[in-house]
Amino acid sequence: MLGRCLDSLLADARPGEFEVVVVANGCTDATAEVAAARPGVRVLDLPAPGKVAALNAGDQLARGFPRIYLDADIVLPTGGLRALRDALAAGPPVLAAAPRREVDVSRSPALVRSYYAISSRLPAFQGTLFGRGTVAISAAGRARFDQFPEVVADDLFLDSLFTTEQKVQVDAVSARVAAPRTTRDLLRRLVRVRRGNESLRAATGHAEGNHSGVRRSSRTSWLRDVALAEPRLLPAAACYAAITLTAALAARLPDRNPGGWGRDESSRADDVPAEAGGSP
Repeated sequence: MLGRCLDSLLADARPGEFEVVVVANGCTDATAEVAAARPGVRVLDLPAPGKVAALNAGDQLARGFPRIYLDADIVLPTGGLRALRDALAAGPPVLAAAPRREVDVSRSPALVRSYYAISSRLPAFQGTLFGRGTVAISAAGRARFDQFPEVVADDLFLDSLFTTEQKVQVDAVSARVAAPRTTRDLLRRLVRVRRGNESLRAATGHAEGNHSGVRRSSRTSWLRDVALAEPRLLPAAACYAAITLTAALAARLPDRNPGGWGRDESSRADDVPAEAGGSP
């Protein structure tokens, strides 16, 4: 996946147009080698896993702005990278940008597809920075914080730093996010997200200055804004509610892997040997 990600980003790039840093964080595959094989890509190989450490290490190495944080399994074309950069070119009030979110459920079972039939329509994903594996931030936006905190929800953290007027969704760019391939993996992902979100809320407390603060989720939006607005989705809504409730109950149980990254590997799997594992 990483090779495809980098090849797509750099396909039409002019020499030196983009500064690309790949952080291989405790990878056991060929992530570092795959990245190093691409001309102009700088690679940092960390011995221990952990996305937060990778983000902070990459930040220390990078020099350019605006800065785009991109998960290794998200494939954007060169034009998409330019569109995100250009969205920040005008400066304040816009300090952060993200692409439009798409969820690929082509390899997922019926229950997972039903869940995302509702989730993908939730208003919470409009005009926000989370849930798409891609966030672009200007120099002024990056000055809002020192380092990424030790939380799982790094994208929700970034979203919390900016008001609605300070972040923009670039509809011309699409981030295609792979859905889990099993219902069990979906539940694991949802439990991890819930725990990560609550950890972030506990760590940040309240908003400061003109920041928007950590977004609170609406427990009834799936019904009010989606299912009742489109009655044909009521069967999918029933599946969504059941899966959400199950994940909420499971998230209250003791965490067997505290501090772990716990990413969903099923959605990153491919029909060829895995290359992904770093964070360009």
